[in-house]
Amino acid sequence: MGMTITEKILAAHAGLDKVTAGELVNAKLDVVLANDVTGPLAIKEFEKIGVEKVFDREKVVLIPDHFVPAKDIASAQQSLDIKNFARKQNLKHYYEVGRCGIEHCFLPEQGLVLPGDVVIGADSHTCTYGGLGAFSTGVGSTDLAVGMATGELWFRVPETMKVVFKGKARNPWVTGKDYILALIGKIGVDGARYKALEFTGEAISNLSIDARMTMTNMAIEAGAKNGIIAVDKKTVDYVRKRAQRPWQVYESDADAEYSEVIEIDVTNLQPQVAFPHLPSNTKDVQEAIDVKIDQVVIGSCTNGRWEDLEIAANLIKGKKVHPDVRVIVIPGTQELYLRAVQEGLVQIFVEAGAVVSTPTCGPCLGGYMGILAKGERAVATTNRNFVGRMGHPESEVYLANPAVAAASAIFGRIASPEEVSK
Repeated sequence: MGMTITEKILAAHAGLDKVTAGELVNAKLDVVLANDVTGPLAIKEFEKIGVEKVFDREKVVLIPDHFVPAKDIASAQQSLDIKNFARKQNLKHYYEVGRCGIEHCFLPEQGLVLPGDVVIGADSHTCTYGGLGAFSTGVGSTDLAVGMATGELWFRVPETMKVVFKGKARNPWVTGKDYILALIGKIGVDGARYKALEFTGEAISNLSIDARMTMTNMAIEAGAKNGIIAVDKKTVDYVRKRAQRPWQVYESDADAEYSEVIEIDVTNLQPQVAFPHLPSNTKDVQEAIDVKIDQVVIGSCTNGRWEDLEIAANLIKGKKVHPDVRVIVIPGTQELYLRAVQEGLVQIFVEAGAVVSTPTCGPCLGGYMGILAKGERAVATTNRNFVGRMGHPESEVYLANPAVAAASAIFGRIASPEEVSK
């Protein structure tokens, strides 16, 4: 019996010829990541271990992105804690505000995560890097501390669920966000619990790298250990101009064993909207057009990349944000922010009546820059819509792709992008 991509990566990093689902392995780590929220906790655990230095100063990455620029004294202290640790350890990859962005947008952009890597991060959306063919997963602060100290971590090899996305979407506004929402709506938020979600099929091949990372980013919303997509020419083209070190490509064997194979035909798929209060509560956008809204958020580690900004800007260009709605646009990195300035996207958003923020996770986790009051509703291109996720426990968050978000901003209610051109 052959192995899946995930199994091959873990086997290689454990120094084994073969692994099987359920087996416990100790794997070497290529990248160990933390942010301003989880980093201070991991640092405290690291100090308890009693080692003086991290295992490799070039493989530990610290990114302030959740509450930055610092919104209050507590968040300022958190950022200072990771900065001081980075200085003490002489870390190569610590980036101050103004030189980075949202971690899961920034690391791929800078070539810090690559195909075939094993990456752990003290953030659940670390699974994003599976869009580049890496095994990447979120861990707790104690595991992260061990990873920083030893460069290794134990894993139970996950079973792999294969999801075949068939066909070609007829609706031009359907993209990776809709594919992953459709899957989560089908299997539920625990439908892939501790499994590897391997996305494949014609529809995946047709997606951009930005859209693929949107999908793997939300693998955790289905309960998965990781999401992963096989490397192809698009991946290689993306990685080659960014990589600062060698990488390894792995492919699933034809006789690899899967716990389940699911097929989703995207031919007639419509833009999806996840209603409160679960990402699995998905409906076609046409079923949501009567929902009035107060806020739109376009950004986050899910949909804060160039393709997302461009889609939203093209829809909103020459139009105005509805007078009852506030719109917050957050490019995922400083590089994207600058490009949006240079190519006129920021002007489009500002002239429409939106605010454009420096890169930050901000409103996604109810941090700041877009907290909802009691009874308010938001359409967001983020990844979670749990009770109180973006503010008051009696507020509501509706998850959607950037096109739906932009259309909703114009109409003051959830809207289909097709309505904009009518």
